[in-house]
Amino acid sequence: MIVWVDADSCPVRVRQIVAKAAGKRKVLCVFAANRKIPLEASGDYMKSAVVTKIEGSADAYICEKSSVGDLVITRDIPLAATLVKSGVTVINDRGDVFTAQTIGERLSLRNFMKDLRESGIYESPDKTYGPKQVRLFSNAFDRELTRLEARSNITQDIIAGGEDGIALGLPPV
Repeated sequence: MIVWVDADSCPVRVRQIVAKAAGKRKVLCVFAANRKIPLEASGDYMKSAVVTKIEGSADAYICEKSSVGDLVITRDIPLAATLVKSGVTVINDRGDVFTAQTIGERLSLRNFMKDLRESGIYESPDKTYGPKQVRLFSNAFDRELTRLEARSNITQDIIAGGEDGIALGLPPV
């Protein structure tokens, strides 16, 4: 399992939480952006991927490299939609978990609001990122990371034992 962070607009506090978890849980975390992102912690489990400055290149990199069983952190709804369709677990920096059941509505709402902003009918409110949002993210991140780690451990046990995961009644990823 790898934690991928769409780091172009990722809040510092989220980067800190992810970095701490990387070292503590020994999970590889890759921060992808079109510029060097300052990472307060470093080590074997923290990587930075600097991609080209072409818009969407970090998104394309994450799409290309991530796979089922990975966790992606992004606030980019179209990227989340693509990844969810590929079976990747996706959360945003406010603790929302994107699923196959919710991503279609979120994408439609995002597109509708974008159209309103572009036509001058609507201005985005100034959304603050405070302690409440940090707590929501931290809880969702811990929950999804724990779930994926458990799933990964079960899969490794099945591979080692040659068991059929369906016969064991495993839930889908």
